[in-house]
This record gives sequence, structure tokens and C-alpha cells, in this order.
Amino acid sequence: MKETETSAAQTTRPADKIKFSQLAAYGAGGIIPIALFNIAGIMVGLMGNISLGLSAFWLGLILIIPRLWDAISDPIIGHLSDNTRTRWGRRRPYLLIGGLLVAVFFVVMWWIPKGEMVQTWFSTESSYQAFQLGYILIALLLFFTAVNIFEIPHGALGMELTTDYHARTRLFSAKSFVGNLFAMSTPWLIKLARLEIFRGPGGNEADGMRYVSLMIAAFLIPLSFWWFFKLREPGFVKAAKHEKTPFWNDMKIVVTNRNFVMLTLTIFTLAMGFNFVQLLGSYIPIFYVFGGDKDAGATMLGINGTVWAITGVLAVFPLNIISPKLGKRNTLSISIILMCLAQLSKIVCYNPHYPYLIIIPTVLLSAGMLFFFTLGSSMVGDICDEDELHRGYRSEGSFYSIFWWFIKMGTALASFVGGALIVLTMFDEIQVTKVDGLQGGIRELQTRVQFWKEYPGKPGANAEWIENAKVQCAEALEESRNFVKYLEKESLKEPDETYDGITAYRRQRNAMLTKALNSAKTSIAGLEKVKVQLETLRPGDPDTLIHSVIKTTMPLTLQTKMVKAQKISFDLMSHLQAKSLKTKNSKEHYNKIMQEMTRINNRIANLNLVVSLDYLDNELNVAREETRQLTIQTPYTLLMMRVVEIGLPLLLSILSIIFLLRYSLTENRSREIKDLLDKRSSERLKEENGAAV
Repeated sequence: MKETETSAAQTTRPADKIKFSQLAAYGAGGIIPIALFNIAGIMVGLMGNISLGLSAFWLGLILIIPRLWDAISDPIIGHLSDNTRTRWGRRRPYLLIGGLLVAVFFVVMWWIPKGEMVQTWFSTESSYQAFQLGYILIALLLFFTAVNIFEIPHGALGMELTTDYHARTRLFSAKSFVGNLFAMSTPWLIKLARLEIFRGPGGNEADGMRYVSLMIAAFLIPLSFWWFFKLREPGFVKAAKHEKTPFWNDMKIVVTNRNFVMLTLTIFTLAMGFNFVQLLGSYIPIFYVFGGDKDAGATMLGINGTVWAITGVLAVFPLNIISPKLGKRNTLSISIILMCLAQLSKIVCYNPHYPYLIIIPTVLLSAGMLFFFTLGSSMVGDICDEDELHRGYRSEGSFYSIFWWFIKMGTALASFVGGALIVLTMFDEIQVTKVDGLQGGIRELQTRVQFWKEYPGKPGANAEWIENAKVQCAEALEESRNFVKYLEKESLKEPDETYDGITAYRRQRNAMLTKALNSAKTSIAGLEKVKVQLETLRPGDPDTLIHSVIKTTMPLTLQTKMVKAQKISFDLMSHLQAKSLKTKNSKEHYNKIMQEMTRINNRIANLNLVVSLDYLDNELNVAREETRQLTIQTPYTLLMMRVVEIGLPLLLSILSIIFLLRYSLTENRSREIKDLLDKRSSERLKEENGAAV
């Protein structure tokens, strides 16, 4: 793979150097394609699966549909960008419009309709999940289209800002640098979304991301205006004189460029493999290293992601040292070797006893990917120079749109294959989401118990606690009425799946729903009665009377929340029983989980709301701690996840190297092309000056 392309003596000419202000403004644009693009591609699939209980297969399929849409939209956006002529240039208007749309649709993407009242709109659980999948699909289509409107003109602009071989690499390094700098915070989004201030006492990370997304949008909007007003288009002076070109002619020129095809196939195969790693890389720390503990796993993902981002930031500096000395193609080969070493190291570094070993493959993989994708974008600019020499016209937008589309297709195919393989590994997302629901139900009940623990008793029965009791009574009454509507709808539904013992399950389920419905209705009757009593209370009434009414109110406000927790516990117990009947190879695993679940179920079923609040709080604490063990997946699932996550990218790396060996645009040839282009421009300038005279 030896290249005769380096020349240390050749330096960047002053005219080709980029001012720091332009470098900073352009580099900041990396936030959208590097950070936000990956957030959507990874976290929507992850949270949809482990937070909403949606099928990993269908989520993977949904993630590929926007990429198919991109096959149409990307070339159109690139072509429009090449042929746009405005007073602000041909790229900058798209940066403003695209940036603002990204901010809006990033928020829309996380407001997925969910909850008991939404479920009542649908006759079956399957139709409810189909609705959620449809919402996610539409939101992703809008979001990724907005990203394309920004990123394709932004990438094309980077190829115009300088024509120097290595200055172009430094420019795209700045984009990677700032994008990864911002990405340091993005791995902590799951941890941030799990904070109670965002998710609420009964919610999960999917609820928390609704409000976290608003903060990100508020940051992105002013950036969009900065990019629009700060960046310049030096290539627009030349482009403004060119006639607009036919769309299909541009596309034909792009796809018949041999070096472009080889480079794009190299990037595509590697993106397909290693973006697949990112998908499963979020499951393995949570469900293998930490045994299903989402809080500990989220912390590890945050630390690991921060290490990834720091490595990506720091790797920019050795890249700009190695690439000029070895050449871009040889540096690309080094990046592939680094990524292969990262995969092999995971055999040892995925270790539940030493979880922080995960950092080792993360460092290697991050450095390799930073080298690979930065140089890939820079090399597309070199190909555009070669194309301009042949036909006298620059089409950065068309080239970059096709290149970017293949990268995204690699990401999407990886998501699809990853989703399918998660299903094949028999990962149980229903188990995880039902455990989430149980933990949320316990937290909600415990939050109200802890509120009532603040009540000082008879001597403190005053106006403040009369009002507190009224508020709690009103909230509990509304909750109970909504829960009754939900249970009535739920009692009409049939189970979606069929298995041995389904008849017995139907009887048990009907009995549970009838009991829950009667309990909720009894709670409503009691709350309505106590509401009247609370309305008649006055601060001057005897403490004994006020205390008696408030003490009567307390268990009634807890009743529906307890019944909810009991229903969720029953649903989880039934699901685990069904899985144990269906599975032949994991009987021991499910027997162990069922023993734990039986103990928790009995603890919740035996809660007595009229006993000491301290006792209730303690029981709920114990139950919540015990639920941490319920998300553990089967040994087969955990083994297959690791085998696939390590092995598939290694196989695709071999194919990527084969394509890279067929790429022939060396540094010396690029320098020669630049000199010929400069000579041509000088001759044209002389001709124009002569004609003017």
C-alpha cells in the first residue's frame, strides 16, 4: 500500500489559509451531523426498545426508511445547493433554514404520545404500538430531512473554503473537533433524562428526553444565525458565472467517477459495520456488564461516551501530523487497523468484574473513526478538484450528497441489521419496559407516601394541611376516574399472543381487572365523600376534627396508585410465566427471575395502607431495590449480543480495505491538479482583463 504522495516541503499558500474565525464557525457546524445525527440514530432505537417496549426489528426497519427517502432528497438538495444563486450565496441560506428546522424537529421527535389515556384510543396493544412506530417514523423523516438541508450544503461549503490538499483536512478536522467536543455531553443524555426533575416520579428516560430536547433546541437556534451571518463563500464568485446544470447529468458524472465510487464504498462498508457496533454497544454495558441496572449502565455509557468524545477531540492533532507524512490513503489504512484492534480487545474488555475496561476499545475505536470520516470528507474535496479539471465546473453539493447518503445508508443498514439481530438474540424488551413500569408505579406511590409523612399530626392540623389534603384528594380523584376508564377499555381487549396456558391467563387477568376496577370505584366513592368533608373544614375547627378527616384522606389518595402497581406487577408476572413456557433453553434463568418476581408481587399485594407510613415507605424501598434484578436477560442473549457486536465489523473491515486499495488519487496527483487549475484560472483572468481593455 505504499504511496509516493508525500512532500513535506510543500506548504499551504497564504491565499489558501483559512482564518480562525471561519475555521471556528465552520467547525461548529459539526454539532448537527456528528452529535445530533447520532443521537437520533442510536437513542431513538434504544429508548423505543427499552423504554417504550417497541420491537427492535420494527425500530430498525423504521430507521432505514428515512435513508431510502434520502436517496431521493439528498441528491436533490445537493443539486439545488449547487445551482442556487442568491445575494447570500448558494450554501448559506440552507445553513440557516436547515439549522432552525433541525432544532424544531429534534424536539418533535421525543414527544411520542404515550400513557394510559393514549392507550384507551386503541383496541389492542399491537395497534397502540403501531401508532407509536408511525409517529417515530414521521418524526425521523422530518428530522433527518432537516439535517440533510443543513449538512449537504455545509459539507459542500467546506470543499470551497480552501483548495489546499492539507488545509482541507484541517478544515474537516475542525468540524470533527467541535462535533466531538459537543458530543462529550450527549452520552450523558440518558443519565440526564433519567433525573426525576425531567422524567417525573413515575416516568422513564423517554419522558425525560422531552424536556432535555428543549434545552438542546434553545442552544441550536442562535447557532444557526451565527453560521448564516459569519461564514463566507469564496467559491461563489466563480460559481455565480456558471450556467445551471441538469440534475441527471450531474448525477451521472458523480456515479461514474471511479475514485469517488471506491472511496464511497470504503466508507459505506465501514460505516455499516461500526455503526452497528454503536447500536449494540448501548445494550451490552447495561444488560451484560451491569446486569440490567439502567442507572449504573447509563452512568457507564455517559463515561464511555465522554471518553469517546475526548479521544475524538484529541485525535484531530495526530491526524494532522500523520496524514501529511504518510498520505491520506495510508492514514485511512491505519484507522481501519485501529478499529479492528478495538473490536478484538472487547473479547477481554467486556467484563462485569472490571466494567471500566470498556474504555480501552472506546479509545481505539474513537481515534480510528475520527481519522476515517474526517479524511473521507477531505478526499471528496480532492475528487471535486479532479472533476473540475476535466469539465471546468464544480459540483461539490452533488458529490457530497451522494457521499453523505452512503454514510447514512451504512448507519441505517446497521440499525436494521442490529434490530433484526437483537430479535434473534431473544432480547426481551417487554420484560425491561414492564420492569420500568413497575419501578415507576412504586416510585409514584412512594412519592405520595413521603408527602404524607411530612404531616405533623394533630397539633399541626391547620389551614395549610387542609389545603394540601384538598389538592391531594382532587388529584387522586381525577387519577382514579381516568384509571377506571382505562380498566374498562382494557377489559375488552384480548391478549395479542398465544401460548400454552393462555386460557388460565385470561381467567386470572379478568379476575385481576375486575378486582382493580372495583377497588378504583371504591376509591372514587371514598374520595368524593372525603372531598365534601374537606370543603366544610375551616382553620378554626378543632384539631381533632381536622386530623380525623386528613387521616381518612391519606389511604384513599394512595389506593389507586397501589392498585396500579399491583396491576403492573401482575402483567410482569404473567409475561415472565409466558416466556418461561415458550423457552426451552433458559428454564433455569426464568425460574430464578420468577422466584424474585413472586416475592415482589407478594410484597406489593400485601401492602396495608392504613398502617404506619414509615412502614409503607420501607416496604416500597425494599420492593424497588428488589426490582433491579428483574431486567437480567438470558445467558444466550448476552452471549449472542457480544459475538455479533464484535465479529460483524471485523468481517466488513476486510471488504473496506479491498475497496481502499483501488483508490488511486495520490497527493502528488492532487497537487498537480491544483497547479493546473490555478494556471487555468490565471489564463482566464488574463483573457477577461484583455477583453476589458
